[in-house]
Amino acid sequence: MHTVAVLSLKGGVGKTTVALGLASAALRRGSRALVADLDPQGNATATLNPPMTESTLTAVLDTPREAVIDRALAPSGWSPELDVFVSSEDLELLNEPGPDARRMDNLARALDVLRERPPAVDDRPYEIAILDCPPSLGRLTRSALLAADSALLVTEPTMYAVSGAERAFEAIESVRRGPNPRLRSAGVLVNRLRPRSYEHHYRVEELRETFGRAVMPTAIPDQLAIQQAQGACLPIHEWRSPGAHEISLTFNMVLAKILRSSRAGRHRILGGDPEQHAQPDSA
Repeated sequence: MHTVAVLSLKGGVGKTTVALGLASAALRRGSRALVADLDPQGNATATLNPPMTESTLTAVLDTPREAVIDRALAPSGWSPELDVFVSSEDLELLNEPGPDARRMDNLARALDVLRERPPAVDDRPYEIAILDCPPSLGRLTRSALLAADSALLVTEPTMYAVSGAERAFEAIESVRRGPNPRLRSAGVLVNRLRPRSYEHHYRVEELRETFGRAVMPTAIPDQLAIQQAQGACLPIHEWRSPGAHEISLTFNMVLAKILRSSRAGRHRILGGDPEQHAQPDSA
């Protein structure tokens, strides 16, 4: 199971839209997937429309035992192949800074439980877990970075994009150098791009000058189809319009890149450190 944290540093940039788009692409590709809604606003939970649960992700982050996990986990309204760790408003209490780091690795422990337990008779293991983070670098987002294999940064083509992306990359690198050395950046995904806007193209080029190939070559266009599909609680791949088709293809490519890089990362780990192989023996 590859775990990707979807994050941003401000609200309103479409972070949850991207998380849901990846989930929709996973269903279209036939993958079993999980969405963990870490955002106290609960927009991903509302759109995925799961049945009522006995508990929420808040309880899981407090006590990541299997019985608690099962009470907070539900199949989405989209498909039984897509499950949801449901959100609640009291998640905000866990986002406040403080010296107590007791819960910081509990999300990783919960995902390990799901990764390691045998599937039910007619069930399959998850291929991907998508962590929809709050729009900040608080404790919930850092918990996601501790649990993740990769981190996808979502931004808009605005004048604040570069500084926000720089701070996010610093946070990702800090976690990678510390408690989660397997974490890597999945890149920067630009959302709500208006192809005819000179300003938008200027800001995208500014991002590319700063981050180079980390900026994904494809962007999510600003299309009404996204709001329409979300309002109907449907995956973008099931919304019938030319705009939805274009967006669906983009999410397919982003998901494929994330999964492809995860497999390449495993090969590098299994084969040893490529930098070591490249260095001459000085002995």
